[in-house]
Amino acid sequence: MPQTLMHLKVLLPFEIFADKTGVLRMVAETREGSFGLLPHRLDCVAALAPGILIYETAAEGDVYVAVDEGILVKTGRDVLVSVRRAMGGTDLGRLRESVEEEFLTLDEQEQSVRSVMAKLETGFLRRFASFQHE
Repeated sequence: MPQTLMHLKVLLPFEIFADKTGVLRMVAETREGSFGLLPHRLDCVAALAPGILIYETAAEGDVYVAVDEGILVKTGRDVLVSVRRAMGGTDLGRLRESVEEEFLTLDEQEQSVRSVMAKLETGFLRRFASFQHE
């Protein structure tokens, strides 16, 4: 039976958050909605949205992990989830609040910073182009 179970690794930029063997099933969130993974599912890649990653093992039961945006790659029985930040916990309500307060707010701040940077770059390019024409 161990051949049919998945191996899950949740990777953060500077560490491995979780390395679990014997995963029976998983549920992940994308911008299009949630989807489930079973051991015999075909290989796939998915862009993850900030949300709750759920996985089940025989030893621990259902485990909930709040994850920031990232990517999920399933190849064979290996599932790699690479995200910016992750938080574990048993209270699903608190984890959902953490996602809404921390991960989604950070995304809004990042979008604001990116908008400002785009304006600065555009202004620089305009000045540079006018300088070349002189």
